[in-house]
Amino acid sequence: MLSDLNEFLGCATPDAWVEVALANQEIMLIDHGNCEKKAAGTAFQLMFRYVDKPDLQNKMSRLAREELRHFEQVLAILRKRNIALRNVSSSRYAAGLRELVRNHEPFRLTDTLVIGAFIEARSCERFAKLVPHLDEELGKFYHGLLKSEARHFQDYLKLAYQYGDAADVDATVARVRQRERELVEGADGEFRFHSGVPQLA
Repeated sequence: MLSDLNEFLGCATPDAWVEVALANQEIMLIDHGNCEKKAAGTAFQLMFRYVDKPDLQNKMSRLAREELRHFEQVLAILRKRNIALRNVSSSRYAAGLRELVRNHEPFRLTDTLVIGAFIEARSCERFAKLVPHLDEELGKFYHGLLKSEARHFQDYLKLAYQYGDAADVDATVARVRQRERELVEGADGEFRFHSGVPQLA
């Protein structure tokens, strides 16, 4: 499953990002929690917007429940480590990808689903990159997320092909892959779970 996912992505997470993440695990955990909430929110938005699509309703309902469960698990780790939950700014990653979404249907839906697949795939890839370097508790937790995140990636991509024209979805995947690679490999002014390579002072 990870090999399929890595093939889907246009690049690997740079080692420089991993080094900064390991040195800033408090921010990593807080922002990871935010990402889980946002993922659940995206699933709910799709459910409310596309009520006439039963397969999407079912997949997004399950996904939202899983993402909220992951958020609760992150909260438990934060409490255990005496890390106070606080607001942190969003990275430019998701917003940068969503700039590619066309505003008319059915392309709005399929573009959104393809972008969801990339976000889930990148999350899974980063968990896998981090696991060997983390303490036992956090490594076990992140390793446990790999399967569900990979499944979410597959669910989003399957739905995109189900509701869109295959050639158009293929073109969208290529377009999003290029933009995603730019965001992942490019320099960023701050570290976040989905940031590019942080250029910290």
